[in-house]
Amino acid sequence: MLKVLGQQFIYTLINPLVQFLIKYKVSPNLITSIGLGINVLATIVFILGAETAPRTDLSYVGWAGFLILFGGLFDMIDGRLARLGDMSTTFGALYDSVLDRYSELIMFFGICYYLISHDYFFSSMFAFVALVGSIMVSYTRARAEALGIDCSVGFMQRPERVIIIGLSAILCGVTAYFLGGDYRVFSEFINYPIFEPIFVFITPMAIVAILANITALKRLNHCRLELEKKGNDQ
Repeated sequence: MLKVLGQQFIYTLINPLVQFLIKYKVSPNLITSIGLGINVLATIVFILGAETAPRTDLSYVGWAGFLILFGGLFDMIDGRLARLGDMSTTFGALYDSVLDRYSELIMFFGICYYLISHDYFFSSMFAFVALVGSIMVSYTRARAEALGIDCSVGFMQRPERVIIIGLSAILCGVTAYFLGGDYRVFSEFINYPIFEPIFVFITPMAIVAILANITALKRLNHCRLELEKKGNDQ
């Protein structure tokens, strides 16, 4: 219910823009391509932050997060534009799905590059596991639908992933701005920080990694049950 209400709220906000695009006959495929371009730009920001900024400068993470959310908005606009403008095509649906996968792969590449470059190697593993889960969530749905099974189950779908990663990156940059990128809280028992600003970004990433893979496995089990109902357990 929360997802549906949130989706309807965003649709209300973007509908004037969608109507403007319909008026000038802008192709949904063009909007999809722009969304991919914005995600490429977010990755470039991550790479610039890795190559040119010190470890304590997390402003690049914040700006990359803003671009991730902005690119995600285009992912909603293209589908809405196709439906309301009566421009839905089979190729357009395929094009959207393929570019969505490219967008996620490119985004996670930038995140991993940034974390590894600044010696957050262990944290980069969360990003990699989140990447695996994200791709498998999409793949299991696509494969299930090819078998004639509705498989839109599970929580960590693409909109949730984009919002969590983008918003956490922005909050990470904001936290570092107010507390300082070198802010650390240490435990008296271990000589390792239990909090630093980058954790604001890494912790939600770990949640995405766990829930995305759970969603993929849940979809796999859902398909098994549906196939058993049809008398086909092969």
